[in-house]
Amino acid sequence: MTDPFLHAAQRWLDTLPATALEASLAAGVLLTLPANEPPWRGTGVHVHAGQWYSLFASGRIQWSPRDPALYGGPRFHLWARVAPGGRIVNLSADTGSFVADVSGELELALYMGLWKNAAGELATSTALYQSLQGQLDVLAIAWRGQTTDALATLASAAPATFIGQEIARLSTSVAPPPGWEYLLETGYAEIFAQARDPTGRDAIKLEAHDDQGILRKPVDCALTPDTRITWRWRVTEQPSAVAEDSVRTHDYISIATEFDNGRDLTWIWSAALTPGEHFPCPIKAWTARETHWVVRSGTDALGRWYDEERNVFDDVAAAMGPPPARIVAIWLIGVSTFQHGTARAEFADIVLRNEAGTIQVL
Repeated sequence: MTDPFLHAAQRWLDTLPATALEASLAAGVLLTLPANEPPWRGTGVHVHAGQWYSLFASGRIQWSPRDPALYGGPRFHLWARVAPGGRIVNLSADTGSFVADVSGELELALYMGLWKNAAGELATSTALYQSLQGQLDVLAIAWRGQTTDALATLASAAPATFIGQEIARLSTSVAPPPGWEYLLETGYAEIFAQARDPTGRDAIKLEAHDDQGILRKPVDCALTPDTRITWRWRVTEQPSAVAEDSVRTHDYISIATEFDNGRDLTWIWSAALTPGEHFPCPIKAWTARETHWVVRSGTDALGRWYDEERNVFDDVAAAMGPPPARIVAIWLIGVSTFQHGTARAEFADIVLRNEAGTIQVL
């Protein structure tokens, strides 16, 4: 093996003290996942419901052969499930630990496109994999007990960089705010956190370093001609310095409404586009689903809180066509993976209003 991660992981496995091995590891395997192979792939590691397992990964998936800056790593591409019947999970860093929800074989996948469901069926064509380059190298371990206990034992008996990384990640893990969850299609992340605004009221903070995620809260609101959304936000760092309407530069911060027809409209704070501009998402798998509307622009106002109000019905009619019947969720979006920068913002006082009443979302 010439890959540094594979070499280090294999050497670590080979030198584990017998006592630590017997006490901590139920099974372990090293795998290489080529970028152009669609999911799923068995690991040969079998787990039972309730058993902990961890994934340690390295590598890069190149999205475009023409642009070396377009790539993603394990936190975006590596997913797992226990088959048959398990729900898919993903890494929020280069390492991750999970509890098996069913008994079966641990399977791994490189994700590209959109998931159809939580079982791991793709909604998009596997043809999206054909142009991908690169690979992810993965060490998968099934533990005999709690992950934290096993990692602590191994850190003392056989220190390794990836073991230390997972211990650190677990100790600083950021849970989503109560009532919110990450959208399945973009995966679990640790970029949104519960916070307070300067007046002490509930807020949600976004901090994404070369990361992305969509936080979702279900609602049930009729979309009528007088339906409005209001919110307050403070953007402190833009993930893009240029217009966000191309694949290469599609890093942005926004709030969105999801509708009962499966589509969504997001209002973005753009770096360079003019307020009032709107455009379909430049990412091919999302083009028919998502539309972006520029509500604020530029960097002069960064670091200050602003109140926003939009007539959802009017914006949908102008940008997307005949409005659907209902709003079914509110999204908060942060993306900084295309230019590998940083997105920082806070959201507060998200409210939906129409003639039927008021929904306090945040």
